[in-house]
This record gives sequence, C-alpha cells and structure tokens, in this order.
Amino acid sequence: MEDHGVSSFAAPLEGLSALVIGGGGDGIGRAVTRAFAAAGASVAVADVVADRALAASLELTGNGAQAVPLIGNVRSMADLEGFVAQTVEAFGKIDALVTVVGGQVAFVPAVRLHEMVDEDWDLAYEMNLRWVARASRAVIRTFLAQGFGGSIVSVGSVAGVMAAPTQAAYGAAKAGVASLARTVAAEYARDGIRMNVVTCGAIATAVANAEPDPDGVPEIPMGRLGVPDDAASAVVYLSSPLASYITGQSLVVDGGVSVRGPFS
Repeated sequence: MEDHGVSSFAAPLEGLSALVIGGGGDGIGRAVTRAFAAAGASVAVADVVADRALAASLELTGNGAQAVPLIGNVRSMADLEGFVAQTVEAFGKIDALVTVVGGQVAFVPAVRLHEMVDEDWDLAYEMNLRWVARASRAVIRTFLAQGFGGSIVSVGSVAGVMAAPTQAAYGAAKAGVASLARTVAAEYARDGIRMNVVTCGAIATAVANAEPDPDGVPEIPMGRLGVPDDAASAVVYLSSPLASYITGQSLVVDGGVSVRGPFS
C-alpha cells in the first residue's frame, strides 16, 4: 500500500480499499465513509443495523464511488473476520481498516467509579477496546497474507489521556487503544503495517447529544465543539500514503482542550 512518495492531495486514497466499521449511521462513522469515498477509496461500510449500512453505501455509490454494505456485530469475532473477508471479496484487497464504534453514554451510565458495576465496566471495555483488538488481529492476518502492508486507524478519545470523571471504564479502554496502536506499530512496522489513533475531543454528534454552539464554547480554546468532519479528515490523512512514515501515534483533534493550562 505504501509508496513512500508524495501522493495526490486531491485524492490521497485513490486506488485503495477500506473497511470502515461503524460507518453506517450519522456522526463520525458516516463522515469517515464520505471522506474516504471523496478521497478516492472503495469503501466497505459495516454496521450492526442493516438499513444504516445500506443507506450509507447507496449514498456513496450514488456519488460515483465504489461501496458495499456489510452487516454484523462488533461483539462477534466471526462477524469481524467476515467484514475483512467480504471487503477483500468485494474489492480484491484491503488496504485500510478504520474502527469507529465506541463511547460510553450509548452503552453504560456515567457514574463515579464506586457506583459502577462489573457488568457495565465489562461492556464499556468490550465496546471500546476488546473489539478493536480483535478487528486488528483479523485485518493484520490479511495484511500479512497480501504482503504489501496496510493501515489501521482507530477513533479514540481525550478521555484516554486526561482525567475522565464518571467515565473511568471508557477512559481506561481508550487509553488501551492508544497502547494497542503503539504495540502494533512496533511489532509490524517491518511488514509495512501501520496503526494510529485519532484522539477526539468533544465532537457534536447525535449520540453525544451535542450540537455546535454558534456563540462558542469557552472551555475549548478554539471556541467551538468539533464536528464529525474534523475527525474524518484526520482519519483520511493517517490512512493515506501521506502518513507513510507515521505509526503508533495519537493525533489529537480536540480544539486545544488537552493543551490548555489551568490558568488560561
């Protein structure tokens, strides 16, 4: 996949095929599928809800891109392996994997650590780290068999690098994703396989129940919430040959929150 040269800035993913897991609905996943198609990639859109996967893929094909819908559950290893196999079947190869599914509010309550029950901790871990590791294992096996490398980009969170009150399990899992990326980078760099993380701050999505504030957000140095396209642009960059010498890194997309000092 990597050409070690300067790829086209207009279509940095031209000729590549990508699997986006969690790209069927609105929010970051949908923005990533659109951005990948616009950048020239063929896109397999995987979602647990068939209608969402189909709608997303039809939108892309309607705009002239190659896309296929895939339906399955990230909690199933068989489904994750199926996503990879079906992407190869559809496009002849797989060059990039993007893992999007995650979060806390969609799965478990936001409570302080002493109030959290084991079942909720386990679910937050499974939906934010365990499936990412399993999907990475599945695609790495295929990357190695293909013999020309590949890229994995996981959507992470600043909760994994900063204190996350009422989100202990989520923050710990997202910290684990960043650690996983570093290990994959070290283990597979000689095979041409890269893994990076887009570490998101507050992104306005339906799941997060947040909308951009036209009057600004004083806690965010840039004065606004992020939008899904902010994250998607970073994912495209890290998945492309433009980032061919970048691996094991966390690219923070948070409007400056994580670098703001206590008195600023």
